[in-house]
Amino acid sequence: MAFFVAKHMRSNIRELEGALRRIMAFASFHNKPVTMDLVREALRDMISVHHGQVSVESIQKTVADYYKIKVADMFSKRRQAQIVLPRQVAMYLAKELTEKSYVEIGELFGGRDHTTVLHAVNKISELRNQSSELNHALHVLDQTLKG
Repeated sequence: MAFFVAKHMRSNIRELEGALRRIMAFASFHNKPVTMDLVREALRDMISVHHGQVSVESIQKTVADYYKIKVADMFSKRRQAQIVLPRQVAMYLAKELTEKSYVEIGELFGGRDHTTVLHAVNKISELRNQSSELNHALHVLDQTLKG
């Protein structure tokens, strides 16, 4: 059972802890012993979401490739326009395509504050409605990331 959980919960320790808590709560609520079938049933929702999920790292790489910048620029403190827009697009896609919080996304972008991520998401959402070019780029990136 431990190998099953470890195999399916790989993103971080919080996810693993959440899975274990869910299993214990599920067993307690249904008044059943922890068995392999119970583990599968308790984690069914988490596992199906996990399989279809894109990683923030793959988003950063795909966006960097698309805009022809270095992945390292996603983490840098540089604020040049040719870097800021791709970084904001990557933050937007990270929020849209993953279940990560603003805080977690900020950490994955060089330790940025959650308000920076919130600003990026809001800005790209707004720009997307005004710019068909950006809307097209987001569509292409979304399709690329989802395969």
